[in-house]
Amino acid sequence: MSSLRLFVAVLPPDAAVQELRRAVDPLRSLPGAGNLRWTGTPSWHFTLAFLGAVDEELLPELDARLARAAHHTDAFPLRIHGAGRFGGRALWAGAAGAIDTLRLLAERAGAAARRAGIPMEEHRRYSAHLTLARSRTDADLRPYVEALADFEGTPWEVGELALVRSNLPVAGVPGEQPRYETIASWPLGH
Repeated sequence: MSSLRLFVAVLPPDAAVQELRRAVDPLRSLPGAGNLRWTGTPSWHFTLAFLGAVDEELLPELDARLARAAHHTDAFPLRIHGAGRFGGRALWAGAAGAIDTLRLLAERAGAAARRAGIPMEEHRRYSAHLTLARSRTDADLRPYVEALADFEGTPWEVGELALVRSNLPVAGVPGEQPRYETIASWPLGH
């Protein structure tokens, strides 16, 4: 029985990604930026539920339950907004717009996974974030957060829920990052 590393996400449209990339690129020249592992734009997303290793036999039930979660959630406006950090380990961009709907969609995605038989970690309040960089050691991320604090992305409409496979990086290859592949998606509100 093989398993896939999966998560459920909202994927920003290319225009929103490029707008954020233009704001993030100058940060790579700040002091200490070379010590951070910057995520690539193809991997930028808002994770709703991290599922971990999922047995392939659970995919049909997961598919049906995520389709239902998407169907029960209407499309909603969102934009990339500001920045924050998780201690000195992760730099992220935030979100604004219909955050309550995004949080509801995250709760529904987690419930769908649990009902499909996927063990999920303890429920905690959803915090919308798009990871920009990580550090193996505690880093002072405050200058990066301050540089992006006023970032206001152009709003877009979230119209689908995506199930994404995470292909882990090749061990021993410097700078190698996980590759993400959307394996299913469902329109919202249909």
